[in-house]
Amino acid sequence: MTLTWPVVAAVLVGALLHASWNAMVKSSHDKALDTAVIHLIGSVVALPLAFVVGLPPAACWPYIAFSVTIHIGYYFALAGAYKHGELGLTYPLMRGTAPLLVALASTVTVGESLSPLAWAGVLGVCCGVLTLGLSRHALDSKRAVAYALANAVIIAIYTVVDALGARASGNPLQYVVMLFVLDGWPFGLIVLMRRGTAVAWPYARKRAPVALVGATASLGSYGIALWAMTKAPVATVAALRETSVLFAALLGTWLLKERFSVRRAVGTATILAGVFALRLG
Repeated sequence: MTLTWPVVAAVLVGALLHASWNAMVKSSHDKALDTAVIHLIGSVVALPLAFVVGLPPAACWPYIAFSVTIHIGYYFALAGAYKHGELGLTYPLMRGTAPLLVALASTVTVGESLSPLAWAGVLGVCCGVLTLGLSRHALDSKRAVAYALANAVIIAIYTVVDALGARASGNPLQYVVMLFVLDGWPFGLIVLMRRGTAVAWPYARKRAPVALVGATASLGSYGIALWAMTKAPVATVAALRETSVLFAALLGTWLLKERFSVRRAVGTATILAGVFALRLG
C-alpha cells in the first residue's frame, strides 16, 4: 500500500470537512447538545444509504460495536474540550498527538512498518499541529488540555479499530455507513435525557439546518478517511487527515475571531513539510 497523490487529495478534502463540523460545534452555545444533534441527524442521514450500499459482512460487526462504544467517550471528551478551551487550542491537541499514537499502535495491530521518511512525516505533522495549538498560556486551560489529551488516546483507538474493520469489510462505504447509522444514538440520547425535552427539542429544531450540514460533513470526512486506509498505510492517512487543523485554524480566525499568529504560521509550514515527507516516504 502506498500514499498516492489522488489519495492525498481525497484525504485533504476530508480534512476540510472534518474541520468544518468541528468549527460548527465550537461556535454553538451548548457543545454537548450540538454534538448530539449533529450525530443523531448523521444517523438518520446514513440510514437510507444503508439500504443502497448494503450491510457489511459479519466479520465487521465486532469492530462496529467496539467503535460505537469508543465513540461515546469521544463525544463526551470533545464537548468537554470545546466547553473549556478555544478551538485553536483543543482541536490541535486532540488531533496532533493522535497520529503518533496511531503510528505506534498500527505497527503492532496492523503489522505496518513505516520508512524513516514516513516517520519524519508523521512527526512533522504532529509537531506542526501542536505548534498551532500550544502556547505559553496553554496550561492556563488545564481542563481543556486534559479533555483534549484524553480524546487523543480515544481517537487513536477508534482509528485503528475502524481501519481494521474497513479492511475486513472489503467495502469501506458499507462499514462507515453502518457505523454512522448506529453511532449517533447512544451519546445523543444520553445528552437529550440529561437536558430534558423542554430544552433539547427547541434547540434541536433551531440547529437542525446547521446540524444537517455538519452531519453530512462528518460522514463524508470519515468515509474518505476509511477508504484511504484501505489504499495506504493507516498511520500515514491518520497523520495526513490531521491537516484539518490548518483548516480549523483558518476557520477559527475567520468565523470565531481567534488570532492567527506567527507561531501558527510556523506550525502551518511544519505541517506542509510533514505532508510532503509522508507522500515521498
